[in-house]
Amino acid sequence: MSVLESLRKRSGLLVAIVGLALLAFVLTGLFERGSSLFGDSARAVGEIYGKAVEYPAFDVKVKEALENQKRNGNKTTLTAEETDQVVQQMWNQTINEQVMNKEYEKLGIAVSDEELYDLMVEHPHASLVRQLSDPQTGKVSEMFADKMTGQISPAKIKEFTQKMNDDQEQSWTKMEDWIKQIRVVEKYNNLVKKGLYIPTAFAKRDYMASNTNATVKYVFKPYKMIVDTTIKATDAEMDSYYKEHQNEFKQEASRKFEYVAFDILPTTEDFELAKAAAEKTAEEFKTKKTTEDSAYVVSESETRNYDMTFHTKGTLSPMIDSSMFKAEVGTVMGPIQENGSFKIYKLESSKFSADSAKVRHILIAYKGASSAGPTVVRNKEQAKSLADSLANLLRKKKGDFKEWVAKYSDDMGGKNAKADPTNPKKFVMGKDGEYGWLNSKSGFVEPFKDGGLDNKKGDIVVVEAQFGFHIMEIEDTKGKQQKVQVSCIENKVGPSSKTMQQVYVKASEFAGKNNTADLFQKAVLDQKLNKRIAENIKENDKTIAGIESPRSLIRWIYDNKKGTVSEAQEFGDKFVVGVITDTKEKGIGTMEDVKDVLATKALKKKRADLITKEYTDAMASAKTIEEVATKLKLQVSTPFPNVNFASGAGVPDLATDGNFLGTVAGIKAQTLSKPIIGNDGVFVVYVDSKTEAPVQKDYKAQQTSQLTTLTQRVDYEVYDALKQNANVTEHLVRFY
Repeated sequence: MSVLESLRKRSGLLVAIVGLALLAFVLTGLFERGSSLFGDSARAVGEIYGKAVEYPAFDVKVKEALENQKRNGNKTTLTAEETDQVVQQMWNQTINEQVMNKEYEKLGIAVSDEELYDLMVEHPHASLVRQLSDPQTGKVSEMFADKMTGQISPAKIKEFTQKMNDDQEQSWTKMEDWIKQIRVVEKYNNLVKKGLYIPTAFAKRDYMASNTNATVKYVFKPYKMIVDTTIKATDAEMDSYYKEHQNEFKQEASRKFEYVAFDILPTTEDFELAKAAAEKTAEEFKTKKTTEDSAYVVSESETRNYDMTFHTKGTLSPMIDSSMFKAEVGTVMGPIQENGSFKIYKLESSKFSADSAKVRHILIAYKGASSAGPTVVRNKEQAKSLADSLANLLRKKKGDFKEWVAKYSDDMGGKNAKADPTNPKKFVMGKDGEYGWLNSKSGFVEPFKDGGLDNKKGDIVVVEAQFGFHIMEIEDTKGKQQKVQVSCIENKVGPSSKTMQQVYVKASEFAGKNNTADLFQKAVLDQKLNKRIAENIKENDKTIAGIESPRSLIRWIYDNKKGTVSEAQEFGDKFVVGVITDTKEKGIGTMEDVKDVLATKALKKKRADLITKEYTDAMASAKTIEEVATKLKLQVSTPFPNVNFASGAGVPDLATDGNFLGTVAGIKAQTLSKPIIGNDGVFVVYVDSKTEAPVQKDYKAQQTSQLTTLTQRVDYEVYDALKQNANVTEHLVRFY
């Protein structure tokens, strides 16, 4: 029985939840069961436990989720990024169904109807509360909030569940499934956490090692003292290292792709054609009336923007800045070539305003305006009416500005501004609505600045801005400056179809003539082309540096073999021709795959062996660390106090070397260690003295601390471990 059915039995309900439409995408298709997802691997979007997840069944879920996303966002189409997110969410859901649900079923973890009712109504789960709250403010929707506390109200949930339509009922049912699954996950993780335990002996050992401090000195010989030219790792040594250290060579599937790009750039002819078109547009622009300009600019300009801003000198393009302040209104300038575009400018209006103005204001906000507080309930029309009324009364001297700031203003910053008790006459920004002097460069929104600068001393005006309606009084003005409004038709010069065809032919000829890896590399050298290299490309990557929207290219790379040369493929403003130069499959890398890393590691081991032998030979006759250093022509470090298993702070070369810290913790005082292979070299260490950690009666604090750290890892590491055990692979790029 669902919670919805329980609600109906208890109170004869039908539920209506305004706002749950926002949840439809999250809820739709979650944790559904149905037909098998397993099928032919050639049509697989991935594999779980070695079985293919069939594309057709998976795609049904994706399409349903995409439609929900569009419906909930009132969109007809989704961006590529939004689509990718939906696909990935559906894939994660599939993993959960095939991997995690098996664990839950095996352990008999479930959520009863009574428990689900409690989670949905009586004691709403935190995830449900978040979904019924404003994501911006975190406040519970008024529909579900208790008026006194602002918290979720079970009574209101019951009340609203009596008015649901069919779509909302479906969303609510899916919400139940979602909360049920969340609770199952919590139960599973809690079971794992409750099974964890830190024995007292472990806690004591960790406490003693981390709090027993030693004073040490050491001799250290870094690997870099043996230069590469003096030694070389043989094939046999590399083969031996490879066989003995397989886990160091685990790898994910990846590809290496080397390519050249043929940029699709406009030619001189393209610029000439674009200029001719711009000249024709400029002539037509001259014939337009001022009332027609905004529509004409929006229709003819690539930016689709009609600039209504009034500019001061120095803020326009340098190509027109001086001229526009001398021209007559209606003057058209251009076309002018700027930054790869042709621009046509028209002087729409000119006016004079103050250089600076001293102002004060009363802010009348409305619900939905920027920074409007929760107590603001009036709508925009009501706010405008109130602002106009107050402004008229102030103009007629029938109100006190300062008093009305305290009574009406929604500018909380100003209302909360306090005078300096040490200097009561000192100006405080915002106090009593006073904002002092402003100019065109002041950090206020443009409408507010214009309201102050474009009016005269003594004027009281109402200005609309993003925060609401400002009743502004211009207390004083200084200076005078000209401002101009200039519209701009801007069109970027792009390559013509003829140019694109020419570049395509060039790229295709290159691909056709150089269709093997050797020919490709030779042609790059002979023609001195700029070759780019994309390494470590994963099958589900979404980006390749320098290539726009490369998913189709990545798909091609994974569908072809090493040495294959691509055809010319178009990506944004270029055609790309490349060759697959390396392929690596998931698992233990072959010796060929890891040859560079292997050579480095084998050489490091050989250095370590050589240095270790030097130490061993020296220590055969040397009795002290000083004698060892002398024989090896090295220096003994100064003594370092307070070194323990948890910290080697301040110790050069070895501060973070676990082998060093472990050695110090493991040997007794007045003892010289054997040669130890470290991260960056080989060392011997002498523990001069040790101060043992104080003995404690119990180690419960250490047990609790270690257990807390361990349990925090459960929520993500258990899932990752099970996912890895299921050998999950994905091939989404083949289809999406």
